[in-house]
Amino acid sequence: MTIGKLEKVSLRDLWKHEEQDFSTWLVENLDVLGETIGIGLSEPQREVRAGNFEVDLVAEDESSNRVVIENQLESTDHDHLGKLITYLTYLEAKTAVWITKMPRPEHVKAIAWLNETTPDDISFFLVKLEAFHIGGSNPAPLFTAIAGPSPEAKGFGQQRKELAERHILRLKFWDGLLKRAKEKGVMLHASRSPTKHSWIYAGSGRSGLVFVYKIRVDDNASAELYIDTGDKEENKKIFDILLSKRKDIERDFGSELLWERLNDKRASRIHYDIAMGGLNSGEDEWPAIQHTMIDAMARLHKALKPYIDSLDN
Repeated sequence: MTIGKLEKVSLRDLWKHEEQDFSTWLVENLDVLGETIGIGLSEPQREVRAGNFEVDLVAEDESSNRVVIENQLESTDHDHLGKLITYLTYLEAKTAVWITKMPRPEHVKAIAWLNETTPDDISFFLVKLEAFHIGGSNPAPLFTAIAGPSPEAKGFGQQRKELAERHILRLKFWDGLLKRAKEKGVMLHASRSPTKHSWIYAGSGRSGLVFVYKIRVDDNASAELYIDTGDKEENKKIFDILLSKRKDIERDFGSELLWERLNDKRASRIHYDIAMGGLNSGEDEWPAIQHTMIDAMARLHKALKPYIDSLDN
């Protein structure tokens, strides 16, 4: 048995021009592309107007939604990426397919990002086109899907979107809390700026001990003293000293506190939880939560500060 050698063929030897030659061939062989991306394609139309531009090819999927196809017999570039997005949005298509000789890594990443961040019914494909022949056989094109949509990508994109929205909410929440704290004369965190994190802290006057506001997503908020000097043994020693004064500290605070030595961790914490709701409670509820947090922080600082200052005495 004789085994032939697979030899690569230059795309320009097969199709001199993208529009006149390759697009004409693709119209007649649309099923080959459809098999590659897993979508049945039909009703191809060439040079469809999109405002002042012309799309290489527009087809329909099984649900009669438009599919825009942009051909590029060279390496990917920004110009064609821009065209792809413009054509999809202008024609209100559901799928965009970018066929190219060589997908650049930057554009592979861009297509992956588009699939993660766009709505679930929008899809982008980046397809590599090559051609080969064996011995003296006719050249055969080969499509390879380099990037495309997936349930995992859409799910990851939704998670990123929710995280970004949560960051915006936290910035707004902390901005409101810091302003209200200044209005109430509680200046402990006055030098801090709003943050995207779920906490915001200020120093206690002793290295490794910080007073922390925390806001959780759904259930509660808290004011706490977080103890982490970088030395586990030192942290537990400080915690135990403060714990020995628990009765006096809680009396000065005006309520019981939660004392967490956290023996299996390096840090320790003393906190007061506020079960009034969290970040997702709605902006109308935030002022009441913030006022309670600020009051708790002022009392916690007042109750603990004398004992923190006397730790080395």
